[in-house]
Amino acid sequence: MKAATRTPVPVSRALTTIGGDLATWRKLRSLTVAEVADRAGVTPLTVARLENGHGSTLETLLRVTRALGVLELLTHAVDPYESDVGRLRADEALPQRIRRRST
Repeated sequence: MKAATRTPVPVSRALTTIGGDLATWRKLRSLTVAEVADRAGVTPLTVARLENGHGSTLETLLRVTRALGVLELLTHAVDPYESDVGRLRADEALPQRIRRRST
């Protein structure tokens, strides 16, 4: 088991940016933290922590984005076939597993 490591700076920046974006989406929808939490099935503290750039689970992020009506934007953003590399390799058969050769 690996020891816990410090969060890399780009990841910390992304947490802050995404949290702020979630707060903006909430405000654009004229929703309170409590209303989003209720719709997402999480606590208001969880929503507040997410908006403030503190970590959460992937499921919680997806629940909150669904409650805000932007789940499809997120799933579209990580679709590999929406990238140049994905489109170039779309016709190639992807391996089921990636294994490193032992040396």
